[in-house]
Amino acid sequence: MKENNMTALVSAFVRCYHEQNSNLKIYDDKYAKYILTKEEYESILDNMTQGIKYFNPNFIGTKEEAIKWIVNNQLGPSVLGRSAFNKRSLDVAIKLGCKQYVVYASGYSTSTLDQKIKCYEIDKEEVIEDKLKRLKNAHIKSFNTQYIKADFTSASWLKNLNNSSYDKNQKSFNSLLGLSYYLSKDDFSALIKTIASNIKEGSSVLFDYQTTDYSKEAKINEELAASANEKMLAKYTYQEIESILASNNLYIYEYLDHDAMTKEYFYDYNTLNPGSKIIAPKSVAYILAVKK
Repeated sequence: MKENNMTALVSAFVRCYHEQNSNLKIYDDKYAKYILTKEEYESILDNMTQGIKYFNPNFIGTKEEAIKWIVNNQLGPSVLGRSAFNKRSLDVAIKLGCKQYVVYASGYSTSTLDQKIKCYEIDKEEVIEDKLKRLKNAHIKSFNTQYIKADFTSASWLKNLNNSSYDKNQKSFNSLLGLSYYLSKDDFSALIKTIASNIKEGSSVLFDYQTTDYSKEAKINEELAASANEKMLAKYTYQEIESILASNNLYIYEYLDHDAMTKEYFYDYNTLNPGSKIIAPKSVAYILAVKK
């Protein structure tokens, strides 16, 4: 298990654990269990449960209770919420005529596997190659997806995307989940500018970002990322995000803070599970923007 893929693997673990153990699915990822090997799943589970006192110093309970607490309180809220937000927004975009789905920093996301429109996954060369091996080993075929190797701090990714079957004259849905954290503000602004210049009017851009609000969960996530050599680089105010988008002719169609995310996507789960509620992290916000 490569260290520089750890954050993406933990996200896959969260989706897998939730799919297999939850009585109501916030986000139902039926493929995540095939992306992770059994050994990786057990290794992540063991490492997390052994560190329960790091996440919750006052915790008392079984190993099963420990991993449930960690997923529901620390690892899962952002991963599950943003995945559900992405799926619902993409489904709406497709109904409105979107023909292309582009996933930036795709990692081990499985969101393209059941899509009938053209899909493009963009990530670092080593991640793409590793993911393709995992899909092959799991006998999963993705007929509508092209995999593009790129570095988002370089202009090469756009050339590689445009050399594929991607058509910038057709509406596209562009998903940048979990990416803004690991780019500097200048690099993120440049990425948004490049994307905006390469998409048709009516296309969507969806992403999450770390706010300037402090929370214990945010501090722990920053420490976990740093331990995996994936240092988080930027936090934003709403006004900063709005300015970046507006300067590129992108307008905010939907904005979710932690309260709105909890109410919109976790309400049913929390009603069914009042003793183990999932609350969206205070330090993360979610945006769906549309090019005008």
